[in-house]
Amino acid sequence: MRVKNAIREQIGVVKYCIIVDEARDESKREQMSIVLRFVDTNGFIQEHFFGLVHVSDTAALILKNAIYSVLGHYNLDVQNIRGQGYDGASNMRGRFNGLQALIVKDCKSAYYVHCFAHRLQLALVATSKNKAHADDIAHLIAINELETGRVLNQIGTLQRATDTCWSYHLRSLAGLIKMFSASCTVLLNVMEDGLPSQQADATSIYDEMTSFDFVFILHLMKEVMGITDILFQAL
Repeated sequence: MRVKNAIREQIGVVKYCIIVDEARDESKREQMSIVLRFVDTNGFIQEHFFGLVHVSDTAALILKNAIYSVLGHYNLDVQNIRGQGYDGASNMRGRFNGLQALIVKDCKSAYYVHCFAHRLQLALVATSKNKAHADDIAHLIAINELETGRVLNQIGTLQRATDTCWSYHLRSLAGLIKMFSASCTVLLNVMEDGLPSQQADATSIYDEMTSFDFVFILHLMKEVMGITDILFQAL
């Protein structure tokens, strides 16, 4: 409470932006985080976490009411909102009924910006999707471990990647490099003992994995993502 009051005093009557994201916690309850961004009296940009709110649903109207409740509790005027930062989910960015649209109806100057961290993530995912097949390899490894019982004593697993979680891609590439030899061994096992459809997939992936282009791009993307991860964390 004291921290929030201090943030509120810092904001005063200046314009501010809201950055919102929602996800489920361990108890499967939906929760929404609210971050406020503003320029202080010294001209420096400040960005502070302002609250975590449990919501009954992720519908845009419910999220809007929860945000307004938090802002109203601290006498933060909705008309002073000058920016909204969310991910690209339809309930957030929807042009007519999304959260950003509902808030714009109340405050015409509350411009929506698709979260730059998500945009950076999705852009790099699009460029690298055809370069590495960590998901396919992880799937074949899972099949091989479950169906043949091989490589049960190997330590470590390949991290499955998702389009909007940057660290997953970085760990996926790092894990593949670390387990490259073991992954090739598993693929050879699948090529020898797997079902016909699995053998064909394994052969195709093995041939690509062991090519110079694949190995070069694998290491290149790990270096690139290691650098851009710093930018992602800052965003």
